[in-house]
Amino acid sequence: MMKWATGPVEVTFLKRYKRFFADVKIRDGIEVAHVANTGSLKPNLQEGIKALVLPSDNPERKLKWTLVALQSPSGSWVGIDTAIPNKLLRHVCESKQCADWAEFAEFKHEVKISKETRLDGLLSSPSKKRYLEVKNVTYAVGDLANKKGQAQFPDAVTERGQKHLRELMALMEQGHECELIFTIQRLDCTSFAPADDIDPEYGRLLREAIGKGLIVSPWLIEVGPPGVTWTGHKLPVEI
Repeated sequence: MMKWATGPVEVTFLKRYKRFFADVKIRDGIEVAHVANTGSLKPNLQEGIKALVLPSDNPERKLKWTLVALQSPSGSWVGIDTAIPNKLLRHVCESKQCADWAEFAEFKHEVKISKETRLDGLLSSPSKKRYLEVKNVTYAVGDLANKKGQAQFPDAVTERGQKHLRELMALMEQGHECELIFTIQRLDCTSFAPADDIDPEYGRLLREAIGKGLIVSPWLIEVGPPGVTWTGHKLPVEI
């Protein structure tokens, strides 16, 4: 488990605005919290739901609080902090928790593959390399109240995500292995799929990349007041 640097406070979510700001109710007062996510966060932004915010003791910060999780209809916490996936990747690699990567002796974090692009990681062994890219998943559809939802990515059109898929395919054409990790920061889903209704081009490119050998790993992540936990489980991919 990766524990929060400081203990989170449970609050009531009121509204999000200007992308990076959210009003939350703490006891009898209203505070503005920083939203650590640039995505749409639909359908998670419901007025009156429970949320978790982290306090900051940095006197130079304009906002004292950071919104890190929202509660879904199932009661599951949905982790929205987009810094978590890369931290989690590094934690899992350095602690050698993932049996799928046992053959790789070395891990590098944030690897530059061109002047414009860095990928999130590189696993190496004497005989091969596997490039890693990580995406944060908060969007879900279906029967969430009964924990039978489907996690989907993206929650908005992502030209950057499309670009990464093209670059991963180019690396595979050079003979390298590539793995795309989707960190599902919620426990109310039983499968994963591309969000074709939101970004059909991303879905098309993902299917093309899978056909060329891309490894897709939808990691199930537990988020809560104690911290963030890599469960070791993967959701099935429905393509």
